[in-house]
Amino acid sequence: MFKAIADPTRRAILDELVDRDGQSLFEICTRLAMKHGLSSSRQAVSQHLDVLEAAGLVTVRREGRYKLHHVDTAPLGAIAERWPPPGPGRP
Repeated sequence: MFKAIADPTRRAILDELVDRDGQSLFEICTRLAMKHGLSSSRQAVSQHLDVLEAAGLVTVRREGRYKLHHVDTAPLGAIAERWPPPGPGRP
């Protein structure tokens, strides 16, 4: 999972899915170009989505001929639970 979120393009994809969940590949590519100035090819964005899906951060649902991508932040929550921030009485 750390490898998946190490790439700035993948983090931008996750940001876009948090902002508007359930996007198609075309929508994600458009938003990356418009909001982030990223002109990655559809194939490159598709490969980034595959990495995010393999890491459990993105799920895919078919709707007709479209694949809709949804963010799943549960794996990130598991990290936060494993290493909670220091608080009163903890170093």
